[in-house]
Amino acid sequence: MIDGHKILVVVPARGGSKGIKLKNLRPLGGVPLVGLVGQVVQKLDYVDRAVVSTDHYEIAAAAVKYGLEAPFMRPESLSGDRIADWDVLYHALLACEKADRCRYDVVVMLQPTSPFRRPAQVTKTITHLIEGKYDAVWTVSETDSKAHPLKQLVIHGARLDYYDPAGAAIIARQQLVPVYHRNGVAYAISRECLVDKKSIKGEKTSCVVIDDLLVNIDTELDFNYAEFMLQQGCSLDPEDD
Repeated sequence: MIDGHKILVVVPARGGSKGIKLKNLRPLGGVPLVGLVGQVVQKLDYVDRAVVSTDHYEIAAAAVKYGLEAPFMRPESLSGDRIADWDVLYHALLACEKADRCRYDVVVMLQPTSPFRRPAQVTKTITHLIEGKYDAVWTVSETDSKAHPLKQLVIHGARLDYYDPAGAAIIARQQLVPVYHRNGVAYAISRECLVDKKSIKGEKTSCVVIDDLLVNIDTELDFNYAEFMLQQGCSLDPEDD
């Protein structure tokens, strides 16, 4: 609990990942990705409950081994690759509130695909939400200028064109207004936003910008990069916060 707000952590970890088979069970530094989340959560003593939302019994068992709870299995209707984060979080919130006979004020989504998160980053996200009275707070990273929307192109048949016509005026990267992308480290969402507005991003949403080196694992190349980060001295140990 923080300032009277009950905190529910939800770790979404379905078994049907396509980029990497059973990605959430894949070990990095000797610990499965879902286990790395559990290790971080153990350092967050203010969390009232932390659960895994999964449709796979081996993932549930691994999550429990590393300190998360698995009080329910995600229904098949919420297990496809086109299921939105809102559906998963809303289901988990209602299931936990029913089982615990309480009301959670903040739902925090921690995705296993961002293994280099730090406890302090999660805490900063939650406190920013509560202190600013936001609908939601997401962690983001600045996008490399090479991937800026105004530098992107589209192909229509055999014709090449700018994704945004304004891109034709860009000569130097200094002209570009910085853009940001979600890095998966943490999403803190108020109950009102999730339940009443049926969204993980309300009208009043803020962010925590993370400058640290991160990787969000979707493909084998991402996983190789994560292993390279370890070789270069990046730590997975939450004690190194």
